[in-house]
Amino acid sequence: MSSKYYLKWKCIIISVKILIIGYQQFGNMVDMERDTKQRQAIYKALVNAGRPLAVNELLVLAKREIAGLGIATVYRNLKVLHEEKRIVYVDLPGQPPRWELVPEGHHHHFLCRTCNKLFEVHDCPEDLQRLLPKGYTLEEHDILLRGKCNACSSDTNT
Repeated sequence: MSSKYYLKWKCIIISVKILIIGYQQFGNMVDMERDTKQRQAIYKALVNAGRPLAVNELLVLAKREIAGLGIATVYRNLKVLHEEKRIVYVDLPGQPPRWELVPEGHHHHFLCRTCNKLFEVHDCPEDLQRLLPKGYTLEEHDILLRGKCNACSSDTNT
C-alpha cells in the first residue's frame, strides 16, 4: 500500500473514532440529564413524605413527577443519592429496605403494624446504660417502636 493511501485510510479511521467518541459523550449527556430529573423526583418524594420510604412507595410518589419511571431507575438513583450522602438506608429485620434523608441527629423509628409505614421518632430514652448487666458497656443503640399510627388508630376508633 502506498503511503498516499495509507494516510488517507488513517485520516478516515481517525475521523470515525472522533465521531464515535462525540456520539458517546453526547449520549452520556442525554442520559445524565434524564437521570438528574429522575433523581430529583425521587429525592423530592422523600422530602415531601417526611418519613422513611420503601422503594415501592418511592416509585409511586416519584411517578407523579415522571410517569415513565421504572423500578430499576429508582434503585440506580437511590444508589447514587446514597453515594452522594444525601440519603441513608434504614434496615429493619423482616421489613423491606427503606430510605430516608440524612438525619440531622440521633433518632429512632416507629413502625405501624397496620399500614406498615415507618416514621421517625426524635426523642430518645435517657440512661440506657442502667438497663445493661453489670460490667457491660453500651456503645450504640437502635430502638424500633411498633403499634398503630395516628391514621390507623383513627380508623379503628370510628
